[in-house]
Amino acid sequence: LKGEMNEVKEDIRILKEDVHTLKDEMKEVKEDVRILKEDVHTLKGEMKEVKEDIRILKEDVQLLKKKVTCIELHLENSTDHNIQLIAENFIDLTNKLNQAIPAADNNRMYEVKVNYLIEEVKKLADEVSKIKEKTA
Repeated sequence: LKGEMNEVKEDIRILKEDVHTLKDEMKEVKEDVRILKEDVHTLKGEMKEVKEDIRILKEDVQLLKKKVTCIELHLENSTDHNIQLIAENFIDLTNKLNQAIPAADNNRMYEVKVNYLIEEVKKLADEVSKIKEKTA
């Protein structure tokens, strides 16, 4: 009976050690869970901030879309129309000027021709100077 009691005592001692080990491990697990809870709480706070930032960005994008639409409408309805009117009036004015002063129309044509000839003379002068350099 004493031998069996010693075995039971030894088993109880082993159980006590196991329980003590489990208690230590549970303390570690509890600490890990506490840290996880803090992290989750921090993440929740950051997610609220991110959601608020996204909400603000969405509002800004909506405002920008409205502004772009207004600009497009203004360009289409006002600016394009005004440019077309100016272009039409310019054509009319140019035609009237050409009718009033036919020489002015010819002067522009001669000016273009003279500018072309000046460029051609420059090219020829460059070629002659290159030929002179080669022969010298």
